[in-house]
Amino acid sequence: MGRIIAVANQKGGVGKTTTTINLAASLAAAERRVLAVDADPQGNLTSGLGRKATGPRPGLYEVLIDQQPMEEILVPTDLEHLTLAPADRNLTGAEVELVPLLAREYRLKEALAGIADRYDYVLVDCPPSLGLLTVNALAAADTVLVPLQCEYFALEGISELMNTMRRVQRALNRKLEIEGVLLTMVDERTNLTQQVMSEIREHFKDKVFRVTIPRSIRLGEAPSFGKPIILYDIRSKGAEAYLDLAKEMMAHEKKGAGQGAFRSPARS
Repeated sequence: MGRIIAVANQKGGVGKTTTTINLAASLAAAERRVLAVDADPQGNLTSGLGRKATGPRPGLYEVLIDQQPMEEILVPTDLEHLTLAPADRNLTGAEVELVPLLAREYRLKEALAGIADRYDYVLVDCPPSLGLLTVNALAAADTVLVPLQCEYFALEGISELMNTMRRVQRALNRKLEIEGVLLTMVDERTNLTQQVMSEIREHFKDKVFRVTIPRSIRLGEAPSFGKPIILYDIRSKGAEAYLDLAKEMMAHEKKGAGQGAFRSPARS
């Protein structure tokens, strides 16, 4: 069965969707079978992969609320090994409509159960909040990848995500682990960036990915063209970084990395 990885951080603007798009594309370029799931009502993962709907089309809302089979909403992308489960603004209503439903936290897990074994990786792009959509992703996931912007307030609020992960692990998903912390929007020329990177590595220890994602104009441009960075500008530093991240993840996979239950660094 494919590994299900939730890409989560309740803070907005840290690179969750950028990471989901470009890590998924880089893994697919390495001929790994990848499913990218858009669990954010903004639908930026969907549009960033060039699959924004121009008319009525079922998406993750219909899967979570109407229990439409996940395989019926899947769409291909420009990469042979990358498939998308799209979303649109309708998903906004799911946060409220899920509340009275039976087993509301497990809707995504149940939807993925029948198809996850078709893929090597399932990446779930979470919204910038800790509501029911994110809880569904955490309940379904094997691991959580946390993009963390390299700025002064980077660690502020991260404890809330860690607490949520701990509660989900205790009540909904005992196997939940942390995949790793990914430093994003890095500018290594500044003293502040060096200080923040040092603090984050001290706090999260070996859970911080070796690869960092640089600040990049090309990374910011690519989604407006509906392309991952490797299809928009393969020579850019952003493309190189995400390809290296994919290699690092695959290397960890071979070594059996990520074994053992999730522990918050602050509590270990």
